[in-house]
Amino acid sequence: MNEASESRPKIRVRGRSLMAIVLSPEPPLPEWLGALDAQISAAPSFFEQRAVIVDLTALPSTTPDIAGFLEELEQRGIRIIGTEGAHPSWSGIKDSIRPLANTRASGKPVEIRPPPPAASAKEPNALVIDRPVRSGQSVVFEHGDLTVVGSVSSGAEIVATGSIHVYGTLRGRAFAGLKGNSRARIFCRRLEAEFLAIDGLYSTADEIEPRLRGAAVQAWLDGESLMIAALD
Repeated sequence: MNEASESRPKIRVRGRSLMAIVLSPEPPLPEWLGALDAQISAAPSFFEQRAVIVDLTALPSTTPDIAGFLEELEQRGIRIIGTEGAHPSWSGIKDSIRPLANTRASGKPVEIRPPPPAASAKEPNALVIDRPVRSGQSVVFEHGDLTVVGSVSSGAEIVATGSIHVYGTLRGRAFAGLKGNSRARIFCRRLEAEFLAIDGLYSTADEIEPRLRGAAVQAWLDGESLMIAALD
């Protein structure tokens, strides 16, 4: 890895229910856009048919021309459905998250699985899905680890605040550590994933080493890097 790539800002994305992702730009914006361009070049199809919310919280109130910045994102093929964290002084910009219905071209239903009813006052910290997750479905668990006893199809999405375990083939997208849990991990019996992310740091299918495709693997964070290794 060369010095320029090591100093390049990290592009973080986060899962959001109803098949949206959150993109969180950081200053300085020219460098951040350069890193975004590099990421799009490495995975040109990543933002296709994806609903995106832009979280502006990390940008100082003195940041100029936020509207122009959002236009630059849209020119890159990023479909913005709303913003959050906008400063009141930014002319023409306000928090606005539009409904996410019909955001996927396939028209397939999106399934949001809430945590099961608790038997006591204590909320469950794990959810087990005992069937495959099919294309176009989304499983979101905001209280801990998520386990799928089966496969996750291409075009499906699984999201958890804790770790993710897939006892089958992972072909879709997996977001672990949803709310800033950098210790979360992703495990699967057979890796064919389109996308893996932990605490916003991610790898696309094009970035995963070919030798790991089809293998049983685990993914974890080492500092600001997403690591993937075969399970022996």
